[in-house]
Amino acid sequence: MVRTFDVRKASFKDAFAAFLAEPRGAVDNVVDSVRDILDDVLGNGGEAVARYTAKFDRLTLDPTLLQSDNVDLHALAAACPQDLREAIDFAAVRIAAYHEKQRPTDHQFTDEAGVQLGWRWTALDAVGVYVPGGLASYPSSVLMNVIPAKLAGVERIVMVAPAPGGQLSPAVAYAAISAGVHEYYPIGGAQAIGALAFGAGHLLPVDKIVGPGNAYVAEAKRQVFGSVGIDTIAGPSEILVIADDTANVDWIAADLLSQCEHDAASQAILLTTSETLAETVSKSVDSQLEVLETAQRAGQAWSNHGAIITVSSLEQAAGLANQIAAEHLELAIDDPEALLPQIKHAGAVFLGHHTPEALGDYVTGSNHVLPTCRAARFSSGLGLCDFLKRMSIQKASLEGFQALAPAALRLAETEGLPAHARSVSIRTNKER
Repeated sequence: MVRTFDVRKASFKDAFAAFLAEPRGAVDNVVDSVRDILDDVLGNGGEAVARYTAKFDRLTLDPTLLQSDNVDLHALAAACPQDLREAIDFAAVRIAAYHEKQRPTDHQFTDEAGVQLGWRWTALDAVGVYVPGGLASYPSSVLMNVIPAKLAGVERIVMVAPAPGGQLSPAVAYAAISAGVHEYYPIGGAQAIGALAFGAGHLLPVDKIVGPGNAYVAEAKRQVFGSVGIDTIAGPSEILVIADDTANVDWIAADLLSQCEHDAASQAILLTTSETLAETVSKSVDSQLEVLETAQRAGQAWSNHGAIITVSSLEQAAGLANQIAAEHLELAIDDPEALLPQIKHAGAVFLGHHTPEALGDYVTGSNHVLPTCRAARFSSGLGLCDFLKRMSIQKASLEGFQALAPAALRLAETEGLPAHARSVSIRTNKER
């Protein structure tokens, strides 16, 4: 039975806060286990990666090449059905078009002191993309991570995806080749993150690691951050739906379950102004679960982490949505554009009755790598700029230097940094 809340009850504030604080998807001892694996990879390189791959994925690798005779990316891609290739290509075109619009521009200007200032954007040299592997088929994850990197101008894109027993989805293989992956290694888990961060065998280190994974992958990304950049620490998937009495009950139920089926730790929440809708959506979810192939994990997620919250107004719903800061937010209401300005915190927003979150997972073009676990309060989804760096540029003329030097000298002296002060004063023939 899904939990229900009513904002009009005195107990709501505390109950809602406790609900948001509940842990999801925690794994015992993951921190120490991951640290041991990363230390092993750092110290023993390809030998350690090959050993873990044999243990966890039943796949023998050459410890230098980190490749297997049983995994051929091009041969796997050739087995991808034509209709699926066309769907992948369709999605790829839309993803590329969306992300190309995000391209920032270099800029330069001269201020009132005569100092030239500006910035320049440059691409990362090498990026590692982690993709869940095996028979799980997530070609969309390949596209969402590789295409923006390719557009940004990243020179080396390395994909890792485990291939247990030599098995890898042909759709993942086709997406990787068509999107522009330069190198592929059939490795996964914390050991793959370690190999990308530190290097192992012929796999040279990358500058940034992106892509989703399980708790071990997420923890490994957390631990290597600083040695390399990362996109985010991904948690279980989330959806929040704000609905009024114009919403279709069965559509809303299906949308809620679309995220519940990812993982038993996923979360789906409905905020609605209609008590009738709240009741009927709950019944529709139960009904749809009876015939859903992924009902076991979806049902667990719904009963353990789902919620239906009745609110007094859409404005109140927006306020709660900003507290939840969900990965995905659907505004299934009569006039979603009117409520949108009140939404401050969400990974991605889907407006209206005909924009289910699932469209964004695949083909709207927007990126589906999004902040989870309330991280939308301070971070954004993956985009083109995640594969670029902004470099500041400045040039002072003699006149500009003379205008800036006195304040720079005073600040350097205040901070007790005489070498800083001298690097300025020496240009004015004034000793400090």
